[in-house]
Amino acid sequence: MSLSVFILAGEPSGDRLGRALMAGVKQLQPDVCFEGIGGTLMAEEGLSSRFPMEELSVMGLAEVLPKYRHLKRRIRETAEAVLEMKPDVLITIDSPDFSLRVARLVKERSDIRSVHYVAPSVWAWRPKRAAKMAEVIDHVLALLPFEPPYMEAAGMECDFVGHPVVAEPQATEEEISTFRTAFGLGEAPFVLALPGSRRSEVARLAPVFGEALAEFCAQNPEHRVVVPAAGPVAGAVKEALQAWPEGSLLIDPSDFDPSIAKAHKRAAFAAADLALAASGTVSLELAAARTPMVIAYRFQWLTWQIMKRMALIDTVTLVNLVSDTRVVPECLGPNCTAENIAKNLSDLVTSSEDQHEAMDLTMERLGLGGEAPGLRAARAILQRLS
Repeated sequence: MSLSVFILAGEPSGDRLGRALMAGVKQLQPDVCFEGIGGTLMAEEGLSSRFPMEELSVMGLAEVLPKYRHLKRRIRETAEAVLEMKPDVLITIDSPDFSLRVARLVKERSDIRSVHYVAPSVWAWRPKRAAKMAEVIDHVLALLPFEPPYMEAAGMECDFVGHPVVAEPQATEEEISTFRTAFGLGEAPFVLALPGSRRSEVARLAPVFGEALAEFCAQNPEHRVVVPAAGPVAGAVKEALQAWPEGSLLIDPSDFDPSIAKAHKRAAFAAADLALAASGTVSLELAAARTPMVIAYRFQWLTWQIMKRMALIDTVTLVNLVSDTRVVPECLGPNCTAENIAKNLSDLVTSSEDQHEAMDLTMERLGLGGEAPGLRAARAILQRLS
């Protein structure tokens, strides 16, 4: 029996999820036809995107407003394409501002089954989003093991399918040795610094990270500082490093072939003795590499005030949430100071066993050692369709 799927992703992380999901569907149901919107990775699985995915990769009010009319037109065009195709299933991946608007237009005029990949973090804030989402989505694929009850309570079917971090390759001993040699690190211990992947994050965090690392290195002079910058912000990080401890090492991925850049990043994560990172999913990448961490983040004043009042959880770090521990220290908002960060980093030098246990439990609960998340997601979709 043939299967028709309309699938759409609006940003690079969704493109990665989409590629793995498409591969999983093809493995389980070879006679499948895909249409939709995606990036280069989904194209590798045979998707001819109706328009460049990059048109949807806009963030923030200032960026969205000039493109509002164009995005509204793309939403209508996409919904019309779904209705014309009449697929067996519509799969939207993350990018809720675009995805759920398309799904709403489709639901208003059809009974096409809708699946959304990546549950909204209603367990953290704005829980009413789940009920609104249930108006247009039939089935949710969750990345975190504690999410299904929240989606099911709102009236949607939901399956935990594993987090993609468990399928990411980890550095080999050879890659680590090559990395240390290439950057003249020898056997020196080093702290990984990850001040974010957006310019606004780097602008807010780089100064306090630099101060904290200077204080830490004064107390732990044997440690180097290594900064594997995200490509889009490498220039901003390089500029910020002028005020960081002497000898801080920047790794700019644009200096290398993409495959070598990825190997260097893997090796940096695996070889680091500890890490200072901005809040975000990077905590799971560090956990996969078993690198103890301190999480720090500064918010704009108004954002912090709103978050304090609306937050439903007492930690922002996924390792803490998934492992149901609070062993990863957080320096957030007004507590994001050089003194607090340096103290927590120094504490990790002498004691990180609790974090290692929590990281191992996190990876286990996210699906490490089981079926690949993309295949699990495909299986969940097909089982619910039958």
